[in-house]
Amino acid sequence: MGYKAIIYEPGTVTRVKLNRPNKLNAQNWTLLLEMDDAFNKAIKDPNCSVIILSGEGRAFSAGHDLDSPEQIEDRKKHATGLSGFNSTALTKDIYVDMHIRWRDLPKPMIAMVHGYCIFGGWMIAAAMDFIFASEDAMFIPTYGDYFTTPYDVGVRKAKEILFENTFMTAREAMKWGFVNRVYPAADLEKETLKYAARVVESGQFYNRTVKTAINQAQDMAGFSTFTRGVGDYFVRTDPTPRPPAPQSVDPTQGRFRGLAARSQKYLKEDYGKPSPML
Repeated sequence: MGYKAIIYEPGTVTRVKLNRPNKLNAQNWTLLLEMDDAFNKAIKDPNCSVIILSGEGRAFSAGHDLDSPEQIEDRKKHATGLSGFNSTALTKDIYVDMHIRWRDLPKPMIAMVHGYCIFGGWMIAAAMDFIFASEDAMFIPTYGDYFTTPYDVGVRKAKEILFENTFMTAREAMKWGFVNRVYPAADLEKETLKYAARVVESGQFYNRTVKTAINQAQDMAGFSTFTRGVGDYFVRTDPTPRPPAPQSVDPTQGRFRGLAARSQKYLKEDYGKPSPML
């Protein structure tokens, strides 16, 4: 499969790189479906022991792309002619079930995050086993789809950040347990690859059994049932009608452009300046 929106680099440590830098790696359906294909390819590759997901350009991912010409074409390609039921099922598979499948893949997966990791960016990072972030990483979760935030940062912190719609810095995200490690931007790739090499030394059988056991413990506490239940409700609820986005709209905004604008406003109020990503 020739990829348009990602870069796939096979190896003992396989690299999957989001490659829409001009859109801050906002996720159209092509990108998400290519991620799914690449992950499955890596799982079938006996040489691959660890997978690292990262983003090209200035950001890991600025969330879901729901307004661009590319995404409009994606919807036409995949959803035209589908009944309402089947269209909903397709949306649920892409935004919920696919992420759960990634979370359960039998090889360790690392999200290497820099810049924006917001909305849908949070979701794909949350589906990985570990998150290593640079000092400049900025995080915002959102409600719906693959909704794991109460598990990611705890119930009270999830309510606090979602009600206010504020950024979390990399250090704050590590404090609350979403991020594993934070490094200076210049050291992020080196340190992530160093860690991945150590994971390789543990062996594929050991890593698979550890991951399966820990995920099963989480599932016994209701993780997958909860996530599917919330996602199922969310994709069946019509969003508030909104005018079409102008073609010049910033890719960090899209469907949640009001939330992103609020987050920038609060960041300036709290720290005296907006995010350097803009």
